[in-house]
Amino acid sequence: MQHRLFGKTGMQVSVLGFGAMRLPVLENKACDLDQAVPLLRRGIDLGINYIDSAYVYIEGTSEVAVGRAIKGYDRKSLYLATKTPIHGDDDAKPAVWRFHLEESLRRFDTPYIDLILFHGLRWDEFEGRVSKPGMALDEARKAQSEGLVRHVGFSSHDTTENVIKLINTGEFAGMLVQYNFLDRHNEPAIARAAEKGMGVAIMGPVAGGRLAMPQSILVGDEKGLAIQAPELALRFVWNNPGVSVALSGMNALAQIEGNTTAADRAMRMDKQDTTDIHRLLTKNQNLADLYCTGCEYCLPCPNEINIPENFRYMNWHRVWGMTEEAKKAYAKLSAEGTWTPWSGKISGRKAEECLQCGECEPKCPQNIAIVKQLEEVARTLKA
Repeated sequence: MQHRLFGKTGMQVSVLGFGAMRLPVLENKACDLDQAVPLLRRGIDLGINYIDSAYVYIEGTSEVAVGRAIKGYDRKSLYLATKTPIHGDDDAKPAVWRFHLEESLRRFDTPYIDLILFHGLRWDEFEGRVSKPGMALDEARKAQSEGLVRHVGFSSHDTTENVIKLINTGEFAGMLVQYNFLDRHNEPAIARAAEKGMGVAIMGPVAGGRLAMPQSILVGDEKGLAIQAPELALRFVWNNPGVSVALSGMNALAQIEGNTTAADRAMRMDKQDTTDIHRLLTKNQNLADLYCTGCEYCLPCPNEINIPENFRYMNWHRVWGMTEEAKKAYAKLSAEGTWTPWSGKISGRKAEECLQCGECEPKCPQNIAIVKQLEEVARTLKA
């Protein structure tokens, strides 16, 4: 496993990080600890030393799973990152922020957190609440002085311009933003963060699963190289010198072993690799009007439609020409769930069962016309 410095923090992090948002879950929506803990430990054993969670992930049990998984390992060799809520009216108040921090410490069962991130921070929230005297940022500095937190950062889905504003405050040691070869809008922010000596973690390096296809694709016409698209996607992200670590939300052993293998041979792309990437970029331009990061903020759906999974199969059809595979996968979608080799068990209904209530659309950070797009999915993939 290769490692990079996380900005000026001194932390040598694995280029592949374990995103603990998509760990296996039970029917009661809590993390399935019997499955999740061994998966996390396998990742650690294969060289992953950076684990990312959040206070709200998996009803708060993601942090519990991570805490149990790291028992028996040298704590100083691992880097834990987690995120504190910031969108509620009271979240920026020092007592509330401190409560969230102490609860995360309890769940992790650890004396300190390496990187605490303001979760989904927007510039207006930072300027209007978080950075005000006596509010959350001051409380984070206090926690640092007490040794409860080593470094402070943010994650964000804000505009690139506003992310750069957050960077330019000089208040943060690291950030977590989205970046992949289908969505490069944060490249200026990544470059600016590197200039400021910040560590940069990347979410969505395989485009929210749109590149996590169940087959290899042929890249490099001259080489005729068959390579899994997720590996190519990860290599693209790692090729950016401003990136410290790329997170992958892994919930199956095959994903962990495949991604760690890719990380083991990660290197700067040669000229042919770059040509291959640009060819794929061109091929994927038609994703512009069916854009989904797989963030799942649109969920839960009142009628149990699995919106991101429906969009994934539409992209198999539209982008990769995998129409038959897409139709077969779509046909298996159900509330009861089905097992898949690419994402484990998947639950949720088909697009054709959408009641068009519109509850999902205001929650989408990409402002997708979800109802309209689901109609197109149903027309295209319905048997």
